[in-house]
Amino acid sequence: MTNPRPTVLITGGTRGIGRAVAHALAPDHDLLIGGRSADEVAAVCEQLPSARPFVADIADEASTNAAVEALGLTRLDGLVHSAGVAVGVSTPESTRDLWRKVLEVNVIAVSDLTRLLLDALVAAQGTIVMVNSGSGLRANGEGGHYPASKFALTALTDVLREELRPSGVRVCSVHPGRVDTDMQRELVAAEGRDYNAAEFLRPESVAVAVRTAITASPDATYETISIRPAPAATNQRKD
Repeated sequence: MTNPRPTVLITGGTRGIGRAVAHALAPDHDLLIGGRSADEVAAVCEQLPSARPFVADIADEASTNAAVEALGLTRLDGLVHSAGVAVGVSTPESTRDLWRKVLEVNVIAVSDLTRLLLDALVAAQGTIVMVNSGSGLRANGEGGHYPASKFALTALTDVLREELRPSGVRVCSVHPGRVDTDMQRELVAAEGRDYNAAEFLRPESVAVAVRTAITASPDATYETISIRPAPAATNQRKD
């Protein structure tokens, strides 16, 4: 009897890196596409016959609990945390509400969803992949909210990795530099600069790293993957 296709849940699966990860895994994985908009989730699922919806606002505890309960999963081979928010606001412009928004999505929701799915992940000895950021390794002058949340996510990932190591669950942290996504366009616009996609990583390049972590052979764990644009990327990009 052949083994069933592994199942992977991807948050933020309707756009950017999350959508690229879905397309990278679709040929040999069953997918749960996470997103807040039922219409946007359905549109991605229509493109990928192996996909079904996971509609939830992960910043809302009740919405997340209900969506996980509806799945009724007993096994989950992979969980990719790709949903995230960024705000290009400096400290003088900061508010408590902005801090709550960023930390809720980028850290608290990640921890809570992992907790809710942990039994299914342990049953499958699955893999958790956190799509983090270069800002989770080194803070810069882009405002404190985003790098603070990503440093917190790095710490959470490191702790989870050690907590779950005895269970056989693998935990990987992927740290891309700036990526050509809608979020990036918004950040560049806030900076008052012209947007040049060739300056940034393609979402598909990050998806390769995520797929590598998810499909690693049983004897290996990719614990931390750092990705940056190639030095000649500006000259090589044609798309």
